[in-house]
This record gives sequence, structure tokens and C-alpha cells, in this order.
Amino acid sequence: MQFDFTQLPPADRYRLLTNFIGPRPIALVSTRAEAGHTNAAPMSFFNVFSQDPPIVILGIQTRPDGREKDTMGNIRRTGEFVVNMVDMDMADAMILCGVNFAPDVDEFAFSGIEAASCRQVNAMRARGTPCAMECRIERIIDYPNRAIVLGEVLEMHVRDDCLDAQGRYVDSAVYQPIARLHADNYIVSDRQFQLLKPSEMHAYEAAQLAPAQGRK
Repeated sequence: MQFDFTQLPPADRYRLLTNFIGPRPIALVSTRAEAGHTNAAPMSFFNVFSQDPPIVILGIQTRPDGREKDTMGNIRRTGEFVVNMVDMDMADAMILCGVNFAPDVDEFAFSGIEAASCRQVNAMRARGTPCAMECRIERIIDYPNRAIVLGEVLEMHVRDDCLDAQGRYVDSAVYQPIARLHADNYIVSDRQFQLLKPSEMHAYEAAQLAPAQGRK
């Protein structure tokens, strides 16, 4: 089957893209509301795109009537946000944060998430999350019905039990993030495996060549 995206309506493009691009990790994004309480909303249009500089990206759609969502308004006003990663222990609370509440609702309080202070941004993070990233806006790219937010990670809070003894890599038996597939379907990363390049392929790696040999 062929789908011409220049002719498809947005709803059909969304259905196809989100059905085939996945699983997509969940960012539970917390921001400081204008009244001072915490706003939190899950985003599945999210990923990391760079380590130097450390950049994460959010895609935040407008409401059906074209108004910005509370999260986007808070990000524009404060220039800051927190990405809280989600595992099974936080899954039910994350779904509650996705309810289209009135702006005066503190989603952390409503969903039972314990809030903790951040060090470099004026927002709260989820204390129980495996990982929380304090972010500052690097830039915002605006489209008619969506904003693409590039956030620079200023500080990362990692739950102690999520790392190995050396503090370098995640313990895959502990850190099993959930991700969205399509519609209301999610997946948990509880079946992990290694996939290594065959050793005989090392000789073909361009990086193994001497500088004079590797450059043309």
C-alpha cells in the first residue's frame, strides 16, 4: 500500500506514523504553572538527539481549538521544564496526568506523585522516577498546530538502584521504561538482549583506518 503524505489529512498521517514508529519513550513533563503549582503531562513525541550539547526534543500539539496546552504555555513563560522518565511503578500516575484538567489542577498532587525540588530550574521533579532531567529551552520551532521544543539538559537525577555498581550503565533488571506503541497500547522493556557486530567485521570499520588512509 502507498500513502501520499502530501495528500493525507493530519489524522491519517498521525495514525500511520505512530503505528510504525515505536516504541516511543514517555516523557512525563513537569513545569511550573503561573499560580505556582506543578503541571505535568505525558509526551510520547519525545527523544534524545544529541549529547554535545545535551539536547532532548518534545513535540507538543495544540488543543483541538488551536489553543496551546498548559505545558507549552508554561515552557514559553518560564523557559524551563523537567523530563521524568516513566516505568511500571509510575504508569498509572502517568495516565492520570494525561487527563485534560483545568489549568489550576496540580497533576502531581492529583495522581499521587511525590514532588522533589530541582537544583537548576524552577520546577518540581517526580521523586520516584528512575531518571529526571532538568531542562532549559534551547529553541522552539513553531508550526501552526505544533511546537517542537529543543531542551538543553542541565542536570540529571538518577535513582541509585537504576545504575550498576560502577555507576556507568543502567541495571536492566531494575530500569525498565515503558513506551507507547499506538493508540492506547504500551510496552515495557523487560526483554532486553545484546546484538553485537561480528568480530570479523572490525577490519571493515573506517574508524580503524589510519588518518591518511581514511581520508579521501
